[in-house]
Amino acid sequence: MVQELQIGGTDALLQIEGLTKRFGGVVASENVTLDVRAGELHAIIGPNGAGKTTLIGQLTGELRPDAGRIRFDGEDITAMPTFQRSLLGLARSFQITSLFLDVTALDNVALAVQANAGHSFHFWRDARSEAELREPARAALARVGLGQRADVMAANLSHGEHRLLEFAMALANKPRMLLLDEPMAGLGPEESARMVEMLRELKGELPVLLIEHDMEAVFALADRITVLVYGRVIASDVPAKIRANEEVRQAYLGEQEAVHG
Repeated sequence: MVQELQIGGTDALLQIEGLTKRFGGVVASENVTLDVRAGELHAIIGPNGAGKTTLIGQLTGELRPDAGRIRFDGEDITAMPTFQRSLLGLARSFQITSLFLDVTALDNVALAVQANAGHSFHFWRDARSEAELREPARAALARVGLGQRADVMAANLSHGEHRLLEFAMALANKPRMLLLDEPMAGLGPEESARMVEMLRELKGELPVLLIEHDMEAVFALADRITVLVYGRVIASDVPAKIRANEEVRQAYLGEQEAVHG
């Protein structure tokens, strides 16, 4: 039986209520209800096809739900376009097409700052020279450990450094909340450890909604975990209770332990 979450608490920055999304006869999100509280890292886990990507798409505005409501800091954003959600401080990281490979790491972050301020990418040359864009960009690169790589072309950075660069692009605009879609994907052991440490440092500073397949990272980082199966929440609780939940083990964790054990 799914544990009911308390909706409408004063410490909940993001509130998702009864979110439903269908694609023809397929229900990708079925009455999803959860919240993300101030300063917490809330992880979403589930097998492939569980509806995690569809959920993120609805939160960012890329997909319109068929039913339900999304509130951010008390404001109904269900019908709000993606760029307005970004301006409110809801930032998504690790989108496939988010990097410009033919400019430097610093230029990429400066462009992200410029875009968030409402300027066009057609004025990218300005982003390379304006101090008000480059100073926060340098600070964000230093925050993720890429300070010494600021002037390297993005095309010459490793896959792991691309992930960190995208993280810097999200942080440079001082978001109020981060949506992270599988930040560990494709990372080696050292890069994964670096990412986990960075997420640990962020905990308590700003809320994070994390979608991740790396169960070791999830259970090391999350304050709460929500489990999706076939678009439906089957459990949402603290990590220890999720690990001990028999329905979760049968639906997902048992499979993961068999793979990684």
